Amino acid sequence: MVLNNFLPDQHVKSIFEITPESLKEKGVKGIITDLDNTLVEWDRPSATPDLIQWFENMKQNNILVTIVSNNNEDRVKLFADPLVTPYIYRARKPMTKAFNRAVKDMGLKKEQTVVIGDQLLTDVFGGNRGGFHTILVVPVAKTDGLVTRFNRTVERRILNWFRKKGKLNWED
Repeated sequence: MVLNNFLPDQHVKSIFEITPESLKEKGVKGIITDLDNTLVEWDRPSATPDLIQWFENMKQNNILVTIVSNNNEDRVKLFADPLVTPYIYRARKPMTKAFNRAVKDMGLKKEQTVVIGDQLLTDVFGGNRGGFHTILVVPVAKTDGLVTRFNRTVERRILNWFRKKGKLNWED
């Protein structure tokens, strides 16, 4: 069933529920993460102190992180550079090219890498198509840009379908 490509392997309320310990238990050594509304609000230019600590915690535990965003270079660079974190901008998710490049750049296998994001249509769909373990996070902000607002409408329909089929085990 095609819709299963939109079903995340895991769901968490925030990025902070994802710990190095929980990743290592699964043999995970790398994270491909979305930026806007996954790590911070789409209109926040830089990382919060808590998020800086999350990145530091991952580094201290030898978990590699690459930011893969559909946003432009200025936005992603401004955010990623202070964190000394590699990034791919204009990723064209859900196309899988950027995911594959990120995992290759980290020197890891897909089985050792998770994809984290707040959108079914870009992050989860692209990660699943690429053969990655996908983790859906609740969006950080309640507001979105125009394209994302459209995507959210479609996502709600897909999630409702999954709920009716008993495939979801979380509440919004």
